[in-house]
Amino acid sequence: MPLPVPRSFSVQWGSDSVLVSNVDPGLPSPTTDADLATVVAAGRNNPAALLPEAAWQAIARATTSPDAVAVQLRPTAAEPTGLLMVENVDGATLRSVVTRVHLSELLPGIQPRTGMEVMEIPDPQVQGVTDGGRPCASVRYRFQDLEHLRNHVWQTLHGTLSLNSYGPSILARKVTRNLITHPVEITFEDGTESFHALVVRDGITRLASAWEVLAGPDAEAADVAQLAVDSLFGKTAAAPGPGGEPLERRLAAGREKWRRRLREEFAREIAAPEPGPRAAQIAQTYVVPAQIAVGAEGHPGHLLAAEDIFDDAIRSVLASVHVEFKQWDTAAQNVEVATRALKRVIQLGDSLVPRDDLQTIYGLAVGRIPVEELPRVFDEDPAPPGTALWRAVYLVHSLTRPELLEPLKDQAKAIKGGKRMGLKGFAELLGPLIDQPWRAHKKHVTKQARNAWNNGGVLTSDVIQEWEPRPTGDFTTLVGPAMAGDIDARCTLAVAGGVALIADKLLTRNVGSALMAAKEKGGVPFRADVNQVIEDLSQEHNEVGLWTLALAAQRFRGDSLPENAVTMRQLVHKQRTGGAAGSAGASYAHLKVDLSAPDRIERDDDGVPVLLHQWDVVWASNPDRARKAHPPRPALVPPPRPASSDGAANPEQHADGTAGTAGTAGTEGMDGTDGADRGPSGARAAGADGGPGPDPRPASRRAADYRQVLRSNVTAARDALDQLLLLDPEVGSHTPVVPQSTLDLLLEQLVSLQADVENLRRRTARAGDAAADQDADEEAVEAGVRTGSDA
Repeated sequence: MPLPVPRSFSVQWGSDSVLVSNVDPGLPSPTTDADLATVVAAGRNNPAALLPEAAWQAIARATTSPDAVAVQLRPTAAEPTGLLMVENVDGATLRSVVTRVHLSELLPGIQPRTGMEVMEIPDPQVQGVTDGGRPCASVRYRFQDLEHLRNHVWQTLHGTLSLNSYGPSILARKVTRNLITHPVEITFEDGTESFHALVVRDGITRLASAWEVLAGPDAEAADVAQLAVDSLFGKTAAAPGPGGEPLERRLAAGREKWRRRLREEFAREIAAPEPGPRAAQIAQTYVVPAQIAVGAEGHPGHLLAAEDIFDDAIRSVLASVHVEFKQWDTAAQNVEVATRALKRVIQLGDSLVPRDDLQTIYGLAVGRIPVEELPRVFDEDPAPPGTALWRAVYLVHSLTRPELLEPLKDQAKAIKGGKRMGLKGFAELLGPLIDQPWRAHKKHVTKQARNAWNNGGVLTSDVIQEWEPRPTGDFTTLVGPAMAGDIDARCTLAVAGGVALIADKLLTRNVGSALMAAKEKGGVPFRADVNQVIEDLSQEHNEVGLWTLALAAQRFRGDSLPENAVTMRQLVHKQRTGGAAGSAGASYAHLKVDLSAPDRIERDDDGVPVLLHQWDVVWASNPDRARKAHPPRPALVPPPRPASSDGAANPEQHADGTAGTAGTAGTEGMDGTDGADRGPSGARAAGADGGPGPDPRPASRRAADYRQVLRSNVTAARDALDQLLLLDPEVGSHTPVVPQSTLDLLLEQLVSLQADVENLRRRTARAGDAAADQDADEEAVEAGVRTGSDA
C-alpha cells in the first residue's frame, strides 16, 4: 500500500510567514461501532489493564487507529501483558498505549501548575476508582454541574494561553511530543448523568496551543477557549433526544458532527493548487500524539490504598518531569509535595493521629471539604465559625501536631529528594494550601504572602507544640485569657492574626532594603523572620502585640484586600466618584492599636482611625529593640514652652514607632483621609464587573467581552478622529471641526484612559509585584520564579 505524499507550503500567520511541513493529503476517518468493539474486547482481555467499559469506549472514540491500540493490548506468549509502554514510578507501575487521538476528544485535566494559579472556578473533587480491590487507571472528577465543567475547561485553556503558547511551532510541525492522558469519569453534584472522557495531565500548553492554531492568528485567548468549549460540549447543554440517548453519546455525536464539518472544509481547502492557511490549521491540529494510561499496579509493600495508587503514580510522573526537567513554579511544587506527603502518611498508617482524622485534614487541605462545613467537620462546643480564616487555623493546627509534623517532613523530604527540611521549609509547603479560599481576591499580594510563609509563616515555637484552637466569634475576647497565660488563646491569636497579617501584606519577608523604606512603603524598624515577629507579638506580656493580632484577625476578610495593603503604585491617583464600591461592598482596613482607647483603636486628632502599617506590626513585636534601632531624636531648635506653669513638652511623640521627627503628624497626616479616596485595590476591582443586572458567567469571561468592547471602541475613536481631520479643511476656520471645550474634555478623558491602561499593563506584566519598587533584593529573588514552561 503506497504511503500518502505529504505536502509542504508557506502560509501567513499574523505578520509572519510560516513554512508548514508534512501536511497529510487527508484526515482520519471516523470511528465505527466495530472499532469500538475491537478496542473494548482487547482491553478486557489484557490482564494488566483495568478500566470500566465506558472508559475503553472513550479511548476507542479518541484514537485514530483503533486496530493499532488493539494490537498493543493483545497479550502474546512472549509478552503476556501486551506491547504496552511500561513506566515504573515510586510505588507503582503504569502501563499505557501510544497512539494518535482527536484533539476534540481531549479535556484539560488538573495539574498543580493550573491548580495553584489564581483562578475563579474551583477544581472538581477527585476520587480514585477501583474494581474488585484493584486500582483502575482512571479517576473520577466531580463537578457541581455541566456549567461548572464548561467554565473550568474555558478557564484552564484561557489561563494557559495567557502564560505561554507554542502556536507558530505547532502550525509548522504539529504537536511532536506525546501528551500524557488517561480516562476520567465526569460526575455532577446536581444529578446530571455522568460520562467518560480522556483528560490531559501533562501537555496542557500544547493542547491549548493546538486549539489556538485552529482558531487562527487573530483569535484572542478568550476566543480560543470558547471555540474549544463549544466544540467539546456544544454551544448549549445537550438536551435529551427523542430516543433517550445518554449524555455521553449525545456529546460524542456532537463532536463527530463538528469533525465532519472540519473534514469537509479541509477537503475543499487542500484541493486548491496553493492551499491556504485554513488547510494548514486543520491538518496540523486535527490529531495529536498521546500516551493513554490503561493500567496501574501497586508494588508489594507499598501501603497506599488501591483508590490512591493510580493518581499518586500519575502525579509522580508529572513531578519527575516538572521538578527535575521543566519546572512548575514554586507554589505548584509545594502543594504537590505537601498533599502527596499527607496522603502517604495516611496510607502508611504509622501515625498516632487516627486515619479518619487525617482524611478529614486532607479533604480540608485540597479543598474537597468546603469552608462552610467546618462546624460540621469539627464537631466541638463551641463549634468553629465556617470562615476561611478559621479553616486556616484548624489546618495549621492539624498539620503541625508533634505526632504528625515529623512524619510529614520525612515524607516531603523523600518526595523532594532532599536530605533535611527545617521549619521554614515546611512552612513554605503550607502557604499555597492556606491561601486557597482567598487566592483570587488577594492575587496582587499572593507572591509576597507566600514569601512570608517561606520565611517561617506562623510556625512559632509555641504553635508547633501542644495546644488546641479556641473557637470564637470575636477574636478580641481571647486577649484576656492570652495575657493570663492561656496557651490555647495565645496560639489561636498567633495563627489567626498572623495569617491575616501575612495574607494582607502587613507582614512580609524582611529584606535589607526594607530598613531604608518609608513606613508607608512597607518599611520596618528592624529585620526579623516572620515567624519570630508573630512569636513576639503573641507573648503573654505583650498586650499591644496580642491586640494587634486580635484586631487583624477580627477585621480580616477573604473577599478583598484592605485599604492599607501595600499594592502597586498608580501612575495617576484619581478621585473615584459614585458607584465605586461595586459588588464587593464596603472596603475594610487594619487599624493601629491604642491601649488607652475603649475599643483599643488609635485615632488621630480628627477622630479618624489610624491605619496599621508593617512598621507598626514589627515595632509592636519588640518595642525595646525598635527603640534602640530608632531612638527618639530631639528637635534641632527646642520649641517654645507654653506660658503656663506646667507646659512641659511631650517627649513621647515617638514611642509609638514613628520614624520621623515630626511626631504623629509625620506619620499619620498623609493617611488620615477617607478610605474611599485612597483607591484600594479591593475597591477598584469590585467595580470591574459592570453591566446592569446579574450575569451568571465568571468574571474572566465577562472581562473577555469588555476587552473586545474596549478594543473596538478605541479603534472606532481613531477612525472618527481620522475622518474629522479629513473634514477639517472643508469645514474652514469659521467653525472649528471640534470646539475647544470639547477638545479639552476629550484630552482629559484620554489622559485618564491612558493612565488606566498603563496601570493595568504594568500590573499584568509584573504579576502584581508591588515589592519591585520597594526592595530590589526581593525582586531579584522573585524574578526566577516566572512560569512559562510547557505544561
